[in-house]
Amino acid sequence: MSETTAAPELAAPRAPRNRRSTRTNYELYGWLFMRASGVLLLVLIFGHLYMNLMVGDGINAIDFAFVGGKWSSPLWQTWDLLMLWLAMIHGTNGVRTIINDYAERVGTRVVLKSALYLAFTITVVLGTLVIFTFEPCPAGADPELLASICFP
Repeated sequence: MSETTAAPELAAPRAPRNRRSTRTNYELYGWLFMRASGVLLLVLIFGHLYMNLMVGDGINAIDFAFVGGKWSSPLWQTWDLLMLWLAMIHGTNGVRTIINDYAERVGTRVVLKSALYLAFTITVVLGTLVIFTFEPCPAGADPELLASICFP
C-alpha cells in the first residue's frame, strides 16, 4: 500500500492577503522620493550647466564676478539652494540604503549612518550659509574681479 501525501494547498497569487503589517511606508516614500528628486535634479543640473556654460561667454566667463552677479539674484540663489538640498538628500538616501543592505552588524550600521548624517548636516548647513551670506562686492577687493553690479 502506497500512501500519497497531498501537496499543501497554495493560495492563488492574486488572492487577497489576510496579513496585517505594522510596518510603515517609509521605504516606499524613500523609493518614490528618489525617482521624483532624480527627475527634478536632472532639470536643475542641466539648467545650471546650460546657463553657466552655454549662455554668454561660456566657461571663460566663470569667475568671482560671474558668481557674484548670479547670486545677487533670488532666482539663482533659490535654484542653487534647491539643487544643493535635493542632491544631498537624494545622495544621502541612496547611501543610507546601501548601508542598510551591506552593513551586517548593527553597530557598524549605526556608526556609518551617524557619519553619513553628520556629513550631510555639515554640507547642507555650510552650503546654505555660503549661498545666502555670499558678498558679491567685498570691501577692498580688486575692482577687476568684482561683478558689474558693484559699480553704480
